[in-house]
Amino acid sequence: MVQRARLILMLDEGRTYAEVEQALGCSSPYITRWKRRFLESRIRGLDSRYVGGQPRVRTAALEAKILEKTRTQPKDGSTHWSTRKLGAELGVSHMMVARVWARAGLQPHRLERYMASDDPDFERKAADIIGLYPNPPRHAAIFCLDEKSHIQALDRLDPVLPAGQGDPRHPRQPLGPQERRGP
Repeated sequence: MVQRARLILMLDEGRTYAEVEQALGCSSPYITRWKRRFLESRIRGLDSRYVGGQPRVRTAALEAKILEKTRTQPKDGSTHWSTRKLGAELGVSHMMVARVWARAGLQPHRLERYMASDDPDFERKAADIIGLYPNPPRHAAIFCLDEKSHIQALDRLDPVLPAGQGDPRHPRQPLGPQERRGP
């Protein structure tokens, strides 16, 4: 506010845009905007048009609300929430959602195991298939076929652990007797 008032006073004294820019460290478009607003509305024109809202503080209750809503399915039929979509739904910034997810270690956009089915008997059919693994019929062979043959049916849930001593992939594997160098 002080800088805007100084700008108007300097222009009133007859100073050039270059002098105002140099003295106040501002740009020509900045000077033009505030000069125009002053001429239109006088002193009231120097007020900011957008005062802003109260900053949202990340409280435990707000975090719980974000995390609880993250567990639900979006109403638009998509498979997961994005930070922007959830932020708009809850009336908070998308960065607030991102910070809460990061703190909780959540990455819903990276889940690859969710699939919606429109089959009304899907739950019963899935239970029958899933029940075969722990309790297979006696003397039966169970085969699993996937419609998407180019995609591996079972992804690794955990990253591959680093190779241990004696493993050929280990960088400091002890040398064999024929490879030993010595005096």
